[in-house]
Amino acid sequence: MAAPPDPPMAVCVMDPVIADQVLPGELRERLSALVRLAPGPEHPTPQHSNPRHPTPQPTFPAAFAEAEILISSWGCPRLTADVLARAPRLRAVMHAAGSVKSLVSDAVWERGIVVSSAADANAGPVVAYTLALITLAARRTLTMAAGYGGGWPAFDSRSGADGTTVGIVGASRIGRGVLAGLRGSDAGHRLLLSDPYVTDEEARRLGGERVELAELCRRSAVVSVHAPLLPETTGLLDARMLGLIPDGGVLVNTARGAIVDTEALTHECASGRLEAYLDVTDPEPLPPDHLLLSLPNVLITPHIAGAQGSEVRRLGQYAVEEVARWVAGEPLLGEVTRGALPHLA
Repeated sequence: MAAPPDPPMAVCVMDPVIADQVLPGELRERLSALVRLAPGPEHPTPQHSNPRHPTPQPTFPAAFAEAEILISSWGCPRLTADVLARAPRLRAVMHAAGSVKSLVSDAVWERGIVVSSAADANAGPVVAYTLALITLAARRTLTMAAGYGGGWPAFDSRSGADGTTVGIVGASRIGRGVLAGLRGSDAGHRLLLSDPYVTDEEARRLGGERVELAELCRRSAVVSVHAPLLPETTGLLDARMLGLIPDGGVLVNTARGAIVDTEALTHECASGRLEAYLDVTDPEPLPPDHLLLSLPNVLITPHIAGAQGSEVRRLGQYAVEEVARWVAGEPLLGEVTRGALPHLA
């Protein structure tokens, strides 16, 4: 009787600072039961490494030359033709993070390598974070806090969340999750959606009314951005669009900073007309002396809406489950195709 074939070789390439969080011991054990897992990652990383802006040119383990599966995350170099030439047997990339735009090159598709992203696993924390920001935004929390000098604000100056019109820009997986969360609340939000790829009927199924962006801005007390960053969405929320948001309105951005015109937003917030809750900016990070950082009606957080700390285990778990599906010859749940990639975050 012929011996069973060896399991496929897999290598992990990610920033060591986050490797043990993405793939803790129990996930590595499960992975090792599915594949021959090469040791690693081995490349050194400074103590204060930022996984979202990793150290350039980390090294691959020697087993990369035999690998059929690459498990990547923050810190993995771009898979160029030169890199892939070192891995002639590579057949699948399981990305234990969100976007793969900075990871894959045309060479990946030309080689027929399958790509999966854990973006679905990353979506939950972003949706929850955005819903929290929208709750704060609907109450104009920053303005209320800035004006609180020991006395109670006048009752007629307060804002509640009930009946707030919230405009969602982009029916991405995050945008759809936010719509579902708002639809499921008891606040009776009026929901608008602007997305050129969504029909009126689909918008109704998602719980919103499909409108053009200008109308969404005119009618929304809170505008929340969830579009991918594309050439056509860069600067989408420009001075004209921001100027359409009613006085006292709020902009929430947990998508990509460059979708919003930073100069125009700074002007609107400096005037006190709008509030802003920003988890992303353009540039990112902002210069330390940027006016947005000092305005009392602006909250800027350091790109923390996605999986953080203990949450990043979700990404590793998703990648390991994708490996199990791939080894079993089953369809991948997080597969990213060449045609879909330009429209993804």
